[in-house]
Amino acid sequence: MEGWRDWASLVPELMDLVAARVLAADVVDYMALRAVCTRWRASSPSPRDPTLRDPRLHPRGWVALCDGNGVRPADACEVAFLHTATVRCLRARLQELRGHRIVGFTDGLLILLDKATTAVRVLDKAPVFNHMVEDQQSRAWMRAAVCASEVSSDSIAVVAWFPIAPGVAIAEPTFPLWHVVSRDIELAAAVPFQGRLYGVIGNQRQVVQLYPQCQSPCIADIPNTFGIPQINAFFLVESAARLMLILRHFFYGYGPCRFALFEVDTVGHQGLVPVSSLGDRALFLSTYRCLSLSQNDMPSISANAIYFRSGIVDPVSLYSVSSETFEQISKFSIIHDLSKRIRPSVRPFTLADHLLTFCNHRQW
Repeated sequence: MEGWRDWASLVPELMDLVAARVLAADVVDYMALRAVCTRWRASSPSPRDPTLRDPRLHPRGWVALCDGNGVRPADACEVAFLHTATVRCLRARLQELRGHRIVGFTDGLLILLDKATTAVRVLDKAPVFNHMVEDQQSRAWMRAAVCASEVSSDSIAVVAWFPIAPGVAIAEPTFPLWHVVSRDIELAAAVPFQGRLYGVIGNQRQVVQLYPQCQSPCIADIPNTFGIPQINAFFLVESAARLMLILRHFFYGYGPCRFALFEVDTVGHQGLVPVSSLGDRALFLSTYRCLSLSQNDMPSISANAIYFRSGIVDPVSLYSVSSETFEQISKFSIIHDLSKRIRPSVRPFTLADHLLTFCNHRQW
């Protein structure tokens, strides 16, 4: 009878093939494979990538969740992560979170802001933020995204912007300090897509390319024929390999909001293409970030639907794209002590509740 063979005894050529396929699916499983195949690991290249340019080494598909117990990740120094394709959960101890606030996620990468110095990890200190934005509240809730560097093929760029305040800044490997792109642009929404960063300038009703900078940044004009234009809300989300603009609008008089869906043509710059169905996808919308998931991977969520926060009394609402109807899927909970600054939440937590905390990290 053939003797016992384990992963560590596989021939290197076969291990290279297996490792390549595992890495293409998930870097977390790839690191687990390296842990058990010690001899192969010793002879294989190190997966460390200080440039962060190799997307295979990004924890793609993993989203961070808030535990909802009133303890911020920066205080607990740990974050729970959920893999959106397999619903696998991992809890990571991250001492680097202490004294920082999470201001962005790109392909699973965490972008941290030092609350004392406004430095962005792992970059040098960035005092430029104090001059760009005088309002301390806006600086504290700075948002950021990772893009492919325009000036270096083996590195990344970090783009930062601010809520309720104009200003966009870029950090690149060739610049010792942050470069202020604009002191006038106030973004209503922004999202990294295929290595670039796109945003919505609400008062101009334009979808623009923020990074890399170009001579004609306007990608599409947003129509003002939906409800009351002055109170339209804009969301950008990557969904099924396409960039989508979601417009939430209200009509005159009382009544619930409505949503208009568009695909943004980032290649031909031919404007916005109306979308009537999300197929098997569900969108989770927030002013901080948005998420698109497939019901095929998560059967408990509704397909062709939009999850969003509609206020404190009804924290999570579900909008059906096909029927244009709403459903309140969670209610206000009074079990928490608001005097201790613990935000209202829902127990037991649903998957939709958790995913919306990822989209709205201000709750953290």
